[in-house]
Amino acid sequence: MRRTIIFFLTGLALACFPAAQVSAQSIADTLNSYGNLDRWSVREVKESGIIGGKISRLYEFYGNQEVVRTKEPYSAPEGYLWRTNNVLAIVAGVTKTSNTVYPEKRGEGYCARLETHIESVKVMGLINMDVTCQGAFFVGELEEPIRDTKAPMTKVLYGIPYDGRPEALIFDYKAEVGHEVIRGTGFSPKKEMGYPDYPIAVMMLQKRWEEEDGSVHALRVGTAIHRFDEDAPEWVNGFRIDVAYGDITGEPFYQDYMGLKTDPETAFYTLNSKGRKVVVEEEGWADAGETPNFMVLTFLASSEKAFYGGVGNILWLDNIRIVE
Repeated sequence: MRRTIIFFLTGLALACFPAAQVSAQSIADTLNSYGNLDRWSVREVKESGIIGGKISRLYEFYGNQEVVRTKEPYSAPEGYLWRTNNVLAIVAGVTKTSNTVYPEKRGEGYCARLETHIESVKVMGLINMDVTCQGAFFVGELEEPIRDTKAPMTKVLYGIPYDGRPEALIFDYKAEVGHEVIRGTGFSPKKEMGYPDYPIAVMMLQKRWEEEDGSVHALRVGTAIHRFDEDAPEWVNGFRIDVAYGDITGEPFYQDYMGLKTDPETAFYTLNSKGRKVVVEEEGWADAGETPNFMVLTFLASSEKAFYGGVGNILWLDNIRIVE
């Protein structure tokens, strides 16, 4: 099979990503500079009158606590690569927000609080929706405004072009975990699923390429994944996840949730060279000495698929950094 390696896709795909000449160390420095989470901004959005017309807040972790009243879609400032899944939705003319990531005071600065909760929209005789929303802090892009709840994974483009070989992902955290999964799709009554859910941290390095038909494929180069299976009521500082290169399935630390992303309900999407959103087909494990061309980095308050999650899970994060 002919493989055309794509280090970068099109200008459309890379609109807010570093230029080709930017080094992996520079990308890491940029990510790390925002990783202390002390700077944040607020969009205040007035929701539609039919659902109450309240003023809601959407937080992002850049700026100096600026507050802007707007209904404009999110636009990342130059050089900012992180993103929360705090999002503006306009569905059938109704404006609604969803906020699951919050700044929280920690000492003299701030940390981020990611939570899984239910967003409810109820209008007598018109709307009765309960949606399970998972807090997410990640590197990449999120479509905005959201127009519907169909194919949720297609609305997020996780990751950035990156050719480094980092040693580890390090961060501080607290966690409240193991709450029962509740399915809340908005299309049917919410349902308790009878099993627990846990937050997860993922740094994944891939070698991606695009075929002539526009499909995008990948080999897994490096893996640094940790699921938070136990409560951590006090801060765990300097928690380190070492990057393991190559095939890790035979390693003693390997868990199923570290495996290749082959489930279509949780697989990543990207823009191909034609500007079309396509699933990234992760086919196998790269040689341990391979150099990646893409990095996925995300923290999630739930390790379940979209609209499923342990309602009540909370993951606090601070001082996130990549060690090159």
